[in-house]
Amino acid sequence: MSALLGPAEIRDLASQLDVTPTKKLGQNFVHDANTVRRIVVAGGVTATSQVLEVGPGLGSLTLGLTETGAPVTAVEIDGRLAARLPATVAAMQPDARLTVVHQDALRLTAADLAVAPTHLVANLPYNISVPVLLHLLATFPSIERSLVMVQAEVGYRLAADPGSKVYGSPSVKAAWYGSWRIAGQVSRQVFWPVPNVDSVLVGFVRHDPPGDEELRAQVFALVDAAFQQRRKMLRQALSGLFGSSAGASEMLEAAGIAPTARGEELGVDEFVRLGQTVLAAA
Repeated sequence: MSALLGPAEIRDLASQLDVTPTKKLGQNFVHDANTVRRIVVAGGVTATSQVLEVGPGLGSLTLGLTETGAPVTAVEIDGRLAARLPATVAAMQPDARLTVVHQDALRLTAADLAVAPTHLVANLPYNISVPVLLHLLATFPSIERSLVMVQAEVGYRLAADPGSKVYGSPSVKAAWYGSWRIAGQVSRQVFWPVPNVDSVLVGFVRHDPPGDEELRAQVFALVDAAFQQRRKMLRQALSGLFGSSAGASEMLEAAGIAPTARGEELGVDEFVRLGQTVLAAA
């Protein structure tokens, strides 16, 4: 089994590159080999996977992914890290199949990648994890499975069911693309620097989306409105979209949804039904 990066190697690389981890880029580097291999296994990565990694940083998780034999495309926004990563991986795993793309993941397009990814595995920057996930799932329908490490609060929100206290807009939007689950906890001590928040692993399996892009846009607009005022009944929360509370009530009733319900009570299927009703009435 090939070597992975440990605490000393991580600090040495950072020193060589004059990299000081920043909160702005959400940089907390994993330095524990057991955690890295646990992520790779939980992500279902095999030699036949086409892996997309976001935010590889100094290469801890990258090396865990490439040692499976899978081709890995790593997207890194920091130019210094992107330039160094190929050399780090080649020195430790000469046969690794790695492509590094120097790009902002929020601006990544299909044209940036040579191969359509089947697996997304990443230690996502905490400050932009949800926007990045939603962008990548929308941009790459080829992604069948994902395993991401995110801030615990974000992870529980992504995997939440209707009625949960943490259920919200990200929960519904994520559910559009497939099913989510909490795949495990991660100790703060496996990171450098040690973050001041807890982390979890979140697993994803894609399902066929419930509709086309027009319906998705309509559903997401309804979701945003419903959760902007989550304590209000839907007839009030959606009144801005339909001109009045009465207009919202009429549309909700046509979709078989009680106007007195709140957004946190509705699953993605109900929001899809409401979106379909809106488009049919247009």
